Amino acid sequence: MYTDMFGKKRFKLGLHQHTSRSDGKLTPAEVAALYRDCGYDAIALTDHWVYGEADELSGLPILAGAEYHVGFRDAGEGVYHIICLFADYEPKLTRETATAQGILDAIHEAGGIAVLAHPGWSMNTSERVKALRGIDATEIYNTVSNNTRRADSSILVDHYALNGQLFPLIAADDYHNPAYGIPPTSFVMVESEDLSPENLKRAILEKRFYASTGPEIHLSRQGDTMVVDCSPAREVVFESNLVLSPRRATVGENITHAEYPLNENEHFVRAYVTDSEGRQAWSNFVAL
Repeated sequence: MYTDMFGKKRFKLGLHQHTSRSDGKLTPAEVAALYRDCGYDAIALTDHWVYGEADELSGLPILAGAEYHVGFRDAGEGVYHIICLFADYEPKLTRETATAQGILDAIHEAGGIAVLAHPGWSMNTSERVKALRGIDATEIYNTVSNNTRRADSSILVDHYALNGQLFPLIAADDYHNPAYGIPPTSFVMVESEDLSPENLKRAILEKRFYASTGPEIHLSRQGDTMVVDCSPAREVVFESNLVLSPRRATVGENITHAEYPLNENEHFVRAYVTDSEGRQAWSNFVAL
């Protein structure tokens, strides 16, 4: 458990990890120990087509999860990877007949939430995502997708927002293999009283968290101004539906506060920060 700069209780969660139960190299207990030692409060083991019940391994709480997908290599034919979190039971799915919409529906029927994984890596266009019903959140950053230089899906999530889909934005590792040389990196910091699945699920759906690879970030509206408060950063950037806007970026040293005056016809704003080590944190969207 962590306490943020406003004194709120937060939990550091990893929501996309793989183990030897599917295509990961470490056992579930080894993955749990790795993330425990890196200060995570809980993780979800989201093996491909292998549903994992809530558990505790190596002294770390494990959240119920799985990853389901359709399509393989060609984004032109449609590749969708969808994370199931907090389900009450294993979604009723058959790999051979699954569709993206069918996966979303089955996750919801099982009481879970559905996260669109690495949309940049999968090249999930805004048109295709708009055609789907029931995406509860998406990954703005996916660490392992650096292997194809598509870790950051920011431009896509902004396109989704232009279509009215202001998804909660998650950062996740998609951890597979220690040989990749990528340690636990990405996480969400969730505001919650405890680690109960019900409270964590509600907090994510209500966007009471931020995504990060290190820094702390908080975005709020104060009248006609958007405000970011953060841990020391070298850059703070506000993004919105406007193409041109003054004062979008604040650059300097040890920035902990930045303001952005709202413009006419802005419908949403989100923000991100970059610290002196190049680590980033992303807020959720604020609808205007």
